[in-house]
Amino acid sequence: MSHLFKAIKQGCLPVTCRMHKQTTCQMKIDALKSSHALRKHQLQKTNTFTTLSSEKADSYSYIIVGAGSAGCVLANRLSEDLAKSVLILEAGPKDTFLGSKRLMWKIHMPAALIYNLCDDKYNWYYQTTPQKHMDNRVMYWPRGRVWGGSSSLNAMVYIRGHAEDYNRWNREGATGWDYDHCLPYFKKAQTHELGPDQYRGGSGPLHVSRGKTNHILHQAFLEAGLQAGYPFTEDMNGYQQEGFGWMDMTIHKGFRWSSASAFLHPAISRPNVSAEDRTLVSKILFEGTKAIGVEYIKNKQKKKAFASNEVILSGGAINSPQLLMLSGIGNADDLKKLGIPVICHRPGVGQNLQDHLEIYIQQQCTEPITLYQAQKPLKMMQIGLEWLWRFTGEGATAHLESGGFIRSRPGVVHPDIQFHFLPSQVIDHGRIAPNLEAYQVHVGSMRSPSLGWLKLKSTDPRDPPIIEPNYMSEEMDVLEFRHCVKLSREIFAQKAFDRFRGVEIQPGSNVQSDEEIDDFVRQKADSAYHPSCTCKMGAPSDVNAVVDSQTKVIGVENLRVVDASIMPSIVSGNLNAPTIMIAEKSADIIKGLPSLCEEKVPVYEPKTLEAQR
Repeated sequence: MSHLFKAIKQGCLPVTCRMHKQTTCQMKIDALKSSHALRKHQLQKTNTFTTLSSEKADSYSYIIVGAGSAGCVLANRLSEDLAKSVLILEAGPKDTFLGSKRLMWKIHMPAALIYNLCDDKYNWYYQTTPQKHMDNRVMYWPRGRVWGGSSSLNAMVYIRGHAEDYNRWNREGATGWDYDHCLPYFKKAQTHELGPDQYRGGSGPLHVSRGKTNHILHQAFLEAGLQAGYPFTEDMNGYQQEGFGWMDMTIHKGFRWSSASAFLHPAISRPNVSAEDRTLVSKILFEGTKAIGVEYIKNKQKKKAFASNEVILSGGAINSPQLLMLSGIGNADDLKKLGIPVICHRPGVGQNLQDHLEIYIQQQCTEPITLYQAQKPLKMMQIGLEWLWRFTGEGATAHLESGGFIRSRPGVVHPDIQFHFLPSQVIDHGRIAPNLEAYQVHVGSMRSPSLGWLKLKSTDPRDPPIIEPNYMSEEMDVLEFRHCVKLSREIFAQKAFDRFRGVEIQPGSNVQSDEEIDDFVRQKADSAYHPSCTCKMGAPSDVNAVVDSQTKVIGVENLRVVDASIMPSIVSGNLNAPTIMIAEKSADIIKGLPSLCEEKVPVYEPKTLEAQR
């Protein structure tokens, strides 16, 4: 299928840096159709199931649905009280084989991330509807279906977003979720290899590190940012997000440090924690409007489990609203059309869908210093063997080690454009080998005004929902992506890249006018894999809110949602770190503990808003 899979047959291990986006719409559609058929087969879809197991249904204090970025945190924190029992249910498999991470190197080797982003073994492998504002392209959305969820699939970039993102949440009705009340939970989760400070944690389960390659092209990218007039930031998760700098990563001693590694594996050794894999929750069980448990499918049998305290959904921005709707919570009119009994009319379920788009500016490199040679079969074998033996070398990083945040234009209060730099070229999601020495920057706008939605396709929990992100539906999106292209080109044109700069591969020298840039964006932009906000947190008086500021589903009892779906609005950066923070803070809420708070922690403000930089 690709150079990567050919290398496997030859006994090689992959080295690649990030899954990149589909360039041929029909190829994507065909692949997705094939994958969904395979996934339904893997989930053993049939018209009927064995009747409910005669085994006595178990009862727990808490049932957590989804062992992803948030669910693993909750399982750990809620089970700290040994008097409380916790059951966590995951539709996908474990992230280890025979207890070994080496034997599951496709997950745990950072450079091997392409495998699971391209394959549906640990991946829901979703697709969107054809996007009318993007030449009717169908977009690919990988989401984790394994212990660790998407933190076992992602590029391991640890970005928190800007302080103002959380202050905006507070203004939008998520009372108590301002930066002062969120920062302590970022710190609580984290152990940063550089040590604790006013912004970083030093004793949490989630290990965070900086890149070790010190690649000359990463240095050139950072120098180019400064030459273009932007500041250098020592810590884009600390005092100053704005600027160019080294990015944090969830990598520890050469391993991907997923939410499962950090939180779930330590928790499952406790006697009060039960963790089930390959278990698909099909419905929340209610007595009236009180959640009392879940029904799930395992080994072709329908079973039940009951919760004396609460049921907590942590399936993510697609699965959590899907399960709510399957269980009778959502827009009553839509539920009735599918014959689903209505438990609670919450029209906001599945609405307010937000994501990040990004594009790739690629430049040929005039010197043989990119990762082009590292992706040759013999070199891949050498890199893979070094990682298996020592967990070091080029296999121990995802290579997205530098980046930046800038403001697109004057008047913007905090950064709305993000860069990830990569010393390599990736074609067709990484399925096609690079054909030359090249480097690229991933760039996208952070706060799109376009809102989408998702709805049930059927009452079958194995059927993926209809996903409509409504990309590029606002004029502001078009304008911001013009800025993305022009500002990226300006950075690549700086003196720091003079010795490395060859011809522009993408968009190409023929793309110059605004109209040509707009065409390029419609044809090439794709998801950054950050779906969120589909069960938004807000005031109970907000008809579109799904959960309140205590993460409780409005209108029912004993049911919460804790994951990226409850974000009122998307943050300015990657979503894994904020999702883990959400779970840390929610765990204290569930325990009835007062919120941690650090007031008046300083945050950088640009000297003037009259200039773009």
